[in-house]
Amino acid sequence: MSRIILALATALSLAFTPLAAQESQEALDAYEAGDYATALKEWRPLADQGNANALFNLGMMYENGKGVPQNYVQAVKWYRLAAEQGIDKAQFNLGYMYENGNGVPKVPVMAHMWYNLAAANGVDGADDARDEMAESISIASIKEAQAMADECMNSGYKNCGY
Repeated sequence: MSRIILALATALSLAFTPLAAQESQEALDAYEAGDYATALKEWRPLADQGNANALFNLGMMYENGKGVPQNYVQAVKWYRLAAEQGIDKAQFNLGYMYENGNGVPKVPVMAHMWYNLAAANGVDGADDARDEMAESISIASIKEAQAMADECMNSGYKNCGY
């Protein structure tokens, strides 16, 4: 239960992730005003160009069904692309998706790995989510998740257990 509350609080706090200089203020303003069509119109081309924060924001839109039909598979796709560029909040959200089987199979080892990466990158609450996940898996699985996290980080987020 505490993981769900933590994940919801994190999701709400991350919903308005500002982009680098490439982002238009129009997209953020539109999203905050509930004009998701405009936000999508602004963020989609940036995401198609590989802008990591735009990728993350599209993941949030798909996860929450804001301006697009809710689609966890699409959310995971966008989060993964952002996570592979080091976006720590996308790493946390992937942990949540793997923990709950949203858009991906429910794989506790993958959830632990992504939470571990998010914790290493300073996401508030990621260490708690990782530690809570560790309570439900074996020591061997924890070691596997830690090895996967090391490989992921050492590969620049390219070899991340999939």
